[in-house]
Amino acid sequence: MTKTITTRFDVTEHLQTPADMAAYLEACIEESHGDAAFIAKALGDIARAKGMTQVARDAGLSRESLYKALSGDRTPGFDTILKVMHALGLELHAAPIAMRKQI
Repeated sequence: MTKTITTRFDVTEHLQTPADMAAYLEACIEESHGDAAFIAKALGDIARAKGMTQVARDAGLSRESLYKALSGDRTPGFDTILKVMHALGLELHAAPIAMRKQI
């Protein structure tokens, strides 16, 4: 029997374009079930892929506070979310909730 060798999956390796980043965030929002810390962690993943130091600079935050805010251990303020979204080159949009068919 041969051993299977696995490596740790790092989503940041797959977030190479703005479209990848937007799709990942959209999927995380859909799967979050309202968990703001989960969404903050997804933003942290995107920020790591883009470069945390540059994102912190563009958002007007210290790198340390950005790591803490986007760790998934806490829920950052909405102003922080908006600053990070802008620094990442992402926009926040609103849409009506789709009506789901009940069977």
